[in-house]
Amino acid sequence: MKIGDSIMYAVHFLENKNVLLTQLLRTVPKEGEAIKIKGLKGTVAKVTNVDEKNVHVQVVLEKVNKNKQAALDPSKKKKR
Repeated sequence: MKIGDSIMYAVHFLENKNVLLTQLLRTVPKEGEAIKIKGLKGTVAKVTNVDEKNVHVQVVLEKVNKNKQAALDPSKKKKR
C-alpha cells in the first residue's frame, strides 16, 4: 500500500433484514451516531464486521407521519 492510500469499506446499511443502502466509505459509522438515508433520519443501532472490507450497519429509522405533514402545508391542497 502506498503512502496516502486509505482503506475503503463496503458499508451495508440494514433495517431489520432489508438493505437500505450500500456505500464505499473510508470511515465506518459508530453505534449511536445519527445518520440520514434516503431523506429519513435514523440512528446506528449495531455495527458488525463481516470480513476485512465488508461491514453491516443496523439502522433504526424514525417514523414519519405523512398525514401531519400534508396538513401543515396549505399550498399542497387542491384549489377549487
